[in-house]
Amino acid sequence: MEQNLAKMIDHTQLKPDTAKDKITQICEEAKEHQFASVCVNPHWVSYCHELLKDTDVKVCTVIGFPLGATTKETKAFETRQAIEQGATEVDMVINIGELKSGNTDYVKEDIETVVREAQDKAIVKVIIETSLLSEEEKVTACELAKAAGADFVKTSTGFSGGGATVEDISLMRKTVGPDMGVKASGGVRDYEGAKAMIEAGATRIGASSGIAIIKGEQGTSDY
Repeated sequence: MEQNLAKMIDHTQLKPDTAKDKITQICEEAKEHQFASVCVNPHWVSYCHELLKDTDVKVCTVIGFPLGATTKETKAFETRQAIEQGATEVDMVINIGELKSGNTDYVKEDIETVVREAQDKAIVKVIIETSLLSEEEKVTACELAKAAGADFVKTSTGFSGGGATVEDISLMRKTVGPDMGVKASGGVRDYEGAKAMIEAGATRIGASSGIAIIKGEQGTSDY
């Protein structure tokens, strides 16, 4: 069970004060425990790629993070550069303000911009930031991500207050159907929490407490 669960975890370190030794540490931990990926800020992508190039651990990075308010062109550039430097998974933040303004065409185009850059090169996970959305907006965001061709929808950045909830994961799974990925991130710190998210429909967990999760211990932080 530990190994199967590890393969569903993005071992995450996105805090702004993360130093290089911590990045080295999470890469070594990811290799040891065979996590799905390490998820790091774009600056660290090439370094992680070098450390993990002979392993099955993927390098995941974040786009338009954490606010989602950069331009489509900026997100395209970030995606292209990240892939060139070795990322094979990108977690992008939608333009939350445009979603809340009802500008769904823009939000879809925003996601499509990243999907086009990543096509056949990287998995795209779309962070909808559930803690800032109404239920109707959560459904709309998931529908837009699916229509834009993304591979996953993801709950949270971990930087806007609330994180993943079982209720949100269930709603997201119901909205996108059985074939699209759903990632729970923010607040998942132990085995029971991860198990509940998976039972609700999550196929990936984003957490800095990955080791605690697979060992049945209690983690201390999200990222």
